[in-house]
Amino acid sequence: METTVLLDGGAFFEGPRWRAGRLWFSDMHGREVMTVDEAGKCETVNVVPNRPSGLGWLPGGELLVVSMTDRRLLRDEDGTLVEHADLSGFADHECNDMVVDAEGRAYVGHFGFDHFSHAGFRPASLIAVEPDGEARVVAEDLMFPNGAVIANGGSTLIVAESYGRRLTAFDIRRDGSLDRRRIWAEIGMAPDGICLDAEGCIWVASPTERAVARIREGGAIADRLDLGRRAIACMLGGSDRQTLFVLTSETTQPSRALELRSARIETVRVDVPGDGRP
Repeated sequence: METTVLLDGGAFFEGPRWRAGRLWFSDMHGREVMTVDEAGKCETVNVVPNRPSGLGWLPGGELLVVSMTDRRLLRDEDGTLVEHADLSGFADHECNDMVVDAEGRAYVGHFGFDHFSHAGFRPASLIAVEPDGEARVVAEDLMFPNGAVIANGGSTLIVAESYGRRLTAFDIRRDGSLDRRRIWAEIGMAPDGICLDAEGCIWVASPTERAVARIREGGAIADRLDLGRRAIACMLGGSDRQTLFVLTSETTQPSRALELRSARIETVRVDVPGDGRP
């Protein structure tokens, strides 16, 4: 398999989501939420001064955006971003990726420590934000919670633990709390963004491996694509959900990312379509 470059020249692309015929994503260090269609036409949707990351939608169609450095979840109201939830009481450092369920409940991860200086590692929590903005911690002691998916018809949440080099699963209770924590797969690589396919496998983007890999529950690698660049996140989309969009970069450091502007969106066709959420 070889990828095709769809979009080039961004600062640092993250949080891809397929919706309404377009790929939505954050240019984290460029401080914009953007979209691109399958022809490569790109648009800026919002400007987020405190760095955007995870994206999702409420049942009514309102866009939710994680604002990283001020640790807030924002909601788009007719093109204006307003506060949906203040997460600063739950996270001492940047908030990051997010998955939103069918009811509009958002699960948001955070760094737990000063990640960009690589100093003083501490585990972090996963925060659930209800559709009305009420927030609470639903899981603790995660080794840098990152990309997440909701599988099995909304009954299972699987989160990538970047520093744990594993994917961890939880049962989702009716009230949104999490139960029966277990290791879904030990994967031997640092996972960042992830997405789910219709056979229950998870595509994992790994910046340290500079690759994406399709992982089966238990950890077997069903497929792997080496990219030669840091793989930040991935998403299955397109009209049949059989296009794998891979967000890549030469660096993860903010100042270097702005200098190089090396972020890309690359695409490759796969055999199994996407499933679950996002």
